[in-house]
Amino acid sequence: MKLFIASDIHGSALWCRKMLAAFEQSGAEKLLILGDILYHGPRNDLPDEYDPKAVISLLNPIKNRILCVRGNCDTEVDQMVLDFPILAEYAYICIDGLRIFATHGHKFNCENLPPLSEGDILLHGHTHIPVVKNCGSYTYINPGSVSIPKEGSAHSCILLERGKFNFIEL
Repeated sequence: MKLFIASDIHGSALWCRKMLAAFEQSGAEKLLILGDILYHGPRNDLPDEYDPKAVISLLNPIKNRILCVRGNCDTEVDQMVLDFPILAEYAYICIDGLRIFATHGHKFNCENLPPLSEGDILLHGHTHIPVVKNCGSYTYINPGSVSIPKEGSAHSCILLERGKFNFIEL
């Protein structure tokens, strides 16, 4: 199974459309969103083409293909307009022989580890910086941000295919 992984859309209709085009082109069965879907947050500038209602209309039609965890900018009000569950703090995914702890990153991260077993993958967004880092007993992976990349990084996502994480620039 192919899994497309994205984080930090922050209400940008422009970058959400580009992400969904890459998702469709990838042939992935599921889209895993690591939070921060609609609101840009008080620390971020408005992303390009900020339009949360358009993002809702782009994501709801594919609700059966989306897995999602809650970001620090996601609220119960957002859940009222999105037709797929967004309020889980984490998801534990087993795919292609990998064990992945998927979360947004504001609660569980490299400084505040969740319960991980040897060889697990800690997958989170939140920092808006793409990363793959071997941390000894676990691997940390961050897809970066769909709409507001930081530290000179590109607008990015990840395709997980046959046990390999491949970055995709949007």
